[in-house]
Amino acid sequence: MRNLLMTVCYDGTSYYGFQTQPGGNTIQDCLEAAIRHLTGEVVKIHGSGRTDAGVHARAQPFHFITSSQIPVERWCLALNARLPADIRVTAAEEVELDFHARRSAKRKTYRYTINANRVPDVFQRNYQLHHPGRLNISAMQKGLSYLIGTNDYTSFASRHSTKASHVRTIDEARIEVDTSLARPESRDQGVVHLYISGNGFLQHMVRIIVGTLLEVGQGKRLPEEMKQILEAKDRKAAGPTAESKGLMLWSVEYD
Repeated sequence: MRNLLMTVCYDGTSYYGFQTQPGGNTIQDCLEAAIRHLTGEVVKIHGSGRTDAGVHARAQPFHFITSSQIPVERWCLALNARLPADIRVTAAEEVELDFHARRSAKRKTYRYTINANRVPDVFQRNYQLHHPGRLNISAMQKGLSYLIGTNDYTSFASRHSTKASHVRTIDEARIEVDTSLARPESRDQGVVHLYISGNGFLQHMVRIIVGTLLEVGQGKRLPEEMKQILEAKDRKAAGPTAESKGLMLWSVEYD
C-alpha cells in the first residue's frame, strides 16, 4: 500500500465546497471519481481541511491510500485528463503511511480579495468581492492587528461550528493593495488582498473577519472594537459573513 500526497487547485464557483456533501457536486467527489476511473479503486481522500461552497483553492493538499503501482510522476497528468477543467492536480508525491494531510498540517494561509474600484473586473468577478464605496484601508489593517495571537475566536466562528474548542493561533495577518488597475483621477482604490495565516481556522472564520473589517473600513466601527469583539466570545458581536467567492485557500505548510 502507498500513501500519496497531492495538491489540487480549483475554481470553487460551481461546487458545494471541498468535502463530500449529501447533495454531491464537491471537489472531493470529483477527485475520488477520477481516481476510481483511473485505478478501479474506491478510495476516500483526506483533505487538509474543508472549504465552503464557492470558495477557491490555489493549493490544497490531500492524501489517500492506494494499492496502485502507477508511478508517482504520472498521476497529475492522468487525473487531470479525468477531471473537470476547473479542477487541476498540480503535484503528487509518496509520503509515509502515517502522514495525514489535515493532522500533519502546521500552518494555513487564506487570501480574501476585495475589488475596491468603482467598476468591477468582469474577468475576476467570481474571485473578488466588489466594494465600490470608499474604504479606510489603514483602519482595516489596524483592526486586523488585534486578532494576531492565540485567542478564543468564538465571535468569528459560525453559530453552527461543532468544534470542541475555538482557540486558534493567528501568527500573521496583513493587507496588500494592488493599484495597477485603478483608473487615474478616479475614486478607484485598487484591489485589496487580505492574507491571514495560522494553525487552523473555524467555519466561516476568515469571512466573518472580513465582514467585520469592512465595517471598520466604512467607518461603522473603530479599529479598536476588533479587540472588544474578540473578547466578547459572541458571534452576535461581530459583523456579517462576507461572500464566499472572495476567499481562496492560499497555502498549507508541513514540517
